[in-house]
Amino acid sequence: MNKPLRLLLTIAALGTAVVAPGPSWDPGDGLSWRAEVKEASAQRRKKKKKPAPPPKETPPAEQPAPATQTPPGEEQQPVIEIEPETGTPPVEITPEATPTTPETEAAAAPNPQQAAATHGVSWQDVVVVMRKPFLKQGRLEIQPSWNVTLNDNMIRHHAFQGQLIYWLTDVLAVGAEGQYFTRFGFLEPHELVASAYRRVPTINQYNWGGALDFHYAPMYAKFAVFNKYLVHWEGMFTVGVGVMQSEVIPRDPMFPGWTNLLIVPNIGFQARVFVTDWITLDFGVKDYIFVDKFESVNRTTADVEQAMAEASTQLINHIMFTAGFSFWIPTSFRYTTFR
Repeated sequence: MNKPLRLLLTIAALGTAVVAPGPSWDPGDGLSWRAEVKEASAQRRKKKKKPAPPPKETPPAEQPAPATQTPPGEEQQPVIEIEPETGTPPVEITPEATPTTPETEAAAAPNPQQAAATHGVSWQDVVVVMRKPFLKQGRLEIQPSWNVTLNDNMIRHHAFQGQLIYWLTDVLAVGAEGQYFTRFGFLEPHELVASAYRRVPTINQYNWGGALDFHYAPMYAKFAVFNKYLVHWEGMFTVGVGVMQSEVIPRDPMFPGWTNLLIVPNIGFQARVFVTDWITLDFGVKDYIFVDKFESVNRTTADVEQAMAEASTQLINHIMFTAGFSFWIPTSFRYTTFR
């Protein structure tokens, strides 16, 4: 084969290689690769050029305070340095969480009925001191009672007594009382004196009496019965003045007796126990003080006027025990102050 033919074949093969299809190349890929290379190199330079941290500043050394000159003749006072107190920070204590169970959650859940019942409760319903369970102001007290003599060793009187008392306040009251002596009886010393000394004692009996009284109740208390029941009671002082009729019992049945009208002041003490809102149980002692006239031991005539003129006088303390009930009108009361 000659050289010209061999050259033509070589050129044809090269042309075939150039015309054959192959992978396409985008010019933009080359640009992006170059940008990434530049960015990576810029980051490397920044890391290399990172500035070093500034050096820590050291506090300047304390300069000694200038010396103060002390005037001549005076001593220099030492300087006392006081360090400030450093308080310990408060320790916070957090309550431990208690494990909850369905039972405890059900117990802690509010009851709708109880919440509805206590919704209207206010501070007025908080009881600090128990109120008095019985009020007397503006009420009328009707007190029937039975009286008996305590201090007469010769004769014993029994009397039915009734009182009407109006209470101006809860501790002050005015009232009126009336007594009717139903019977009397001689005691054993009366018979002993007559048989031992052959003498009949001089004795008067009482028929009726009445008085205007003033009452003051400063005491109020309560006590427990069998550590179960609470009983309220009060104490009341009474001072009054009234009249009483006494009758002379003559030693000789043939002689007539007479009656005396006496001015009788009285003083007493009474205790009451509150049973209900309108009933109380009353106990008391009262001393009726008066000057009575007695038959003369030398009486020899049936003339009453002469016997009265010859009568002897004596100061009497007629002490009686009383027990009864009180009924109150109106039968109810209402509190006007807070608890």
